[in-house]
Amino acid sequence: MKIKQAVKEPGQPFKIVSKVESTLKEPLVLVFGNRYALEDGKLYDEVRSIFPDGHIVFGSTAGEIIGDSVRENTVSLTAIEFEKCSYSIKRKNILEIEDDLKLGETLLKEFPKEGLKHIFLVSEGSSVNGSALIQGFEGVRIDNIGLSGGLCGDDDRFERTLASYNESPKEGEIIAIGFYGESLEITSANFGGWTPFGPERIITKSKNNILYELDGQPALDLYKKYLGDKAKELPTSALLYPLNVRINEDEEPLVRTILTIDNTANTMTLAGDVPEGARVQLMMSTVDDIADGANTAAQFAMKDRKNKPELAILISCVGRKLVMDQRTEEEVEEVISVIGDNAAVTGFYSYGEMAPFAGQDACKLHNQTMTLTLFSE
Repeated sequence: MKIKQAVKEPGQPFKIVSKVESTLKEPLVLVFGNRYALEDGKLYDEVRSIFPDGHIVFGSTAGEIIGDSVRENTVSLTAIEFEKCSYSIKRKNILEIEDDLKLGETLLKEFPKEGLKHIFLVSEGSSVNGSALIQGFEGVRIDNIGLSGGLCGDDDRFERTLASYNESPKEGEIIAIGFYGESLEITSANFGGWTPFGPERIITKSKNNILYELDGQPALDLYKKYLGDKAKELPTSALLYPLNVRINEDEEPLVRTILTIDNTANTMTLAGDVPEGARVQLMMSTVDDIADGANTAAQFAMKDRKNKPELAILISCVGRKLVMDQRTEEEVEEVISVIGDNAAVTGFYSYGEMAPFAGQDACKLHNQTMTLTLFSE
């Protein structure tokens, strides 16, 4: 595996930040950046000029991870040449298939299954129902095929997100990268570090990822009551107080972040499904808890690995970044302290993370977690 990394500051060309000097052959090129930077029509041509035979995947972010640093308002580039393995990329737009579950099913069915080890998703993040998208994949996924990835971000603006494959970034795109090869080892894991507090409430009215009522009361009114003065800052302030959602007593609870609010309808739209009958609590965290959570996520991802990772894709939630503020890089440093400093590290801050719980096979949509996908060939 040969890897080349670069960073683009506003108004500047890409600057190589890795040690690899050789030209890469048909690399997978992951380009993560601020939405405003990705809207520049010249960006795709600039990346294409650097990698004429590259397969280029774009995704907008709420912050870029490259090496041991977290950046803002930049574009990060990681190009990977697989020497023993191969990959295939498929794409769909939510306008093509408006049912998110069907969209997931359709994407997975397009991949040849023989030798398929893992699928990594870079998805539209502002309007897609991530839970339904994953459910579509899970409905037709074979057990030995891994699934992980993330929902694109747009800082804390929540206006729109962008993604693309081999074209300029645009809205509504879901990009799926399938990895093939006997020698390929890919592991993924996630962990949060958030603590539930306050009374537990029951979801009495919801539809998919739209929350209407808790304990028979308008959910948005109740949430604003808990937030107090911070309610004026919604939906941004909701990132600091996500919801702990327990669907079944015998399953791990899921964390859900509020993406948008509708004051007229008195509803909240979350990044994933919140079914009726589920129990909900508010959550909070500290900088140290989040950093410790990133360390735990890395330990889960490294458990039972046969080889040291050569590439690490980190997807962390924008809410974690807001809590950590000036100390955001500490969670990346915690990850590197576990996986080692020989792996090339890339990734972004997201509106949702995709990975299985530790020790489980089925992928889930998470919020407020650090999610890792580790590669070696």
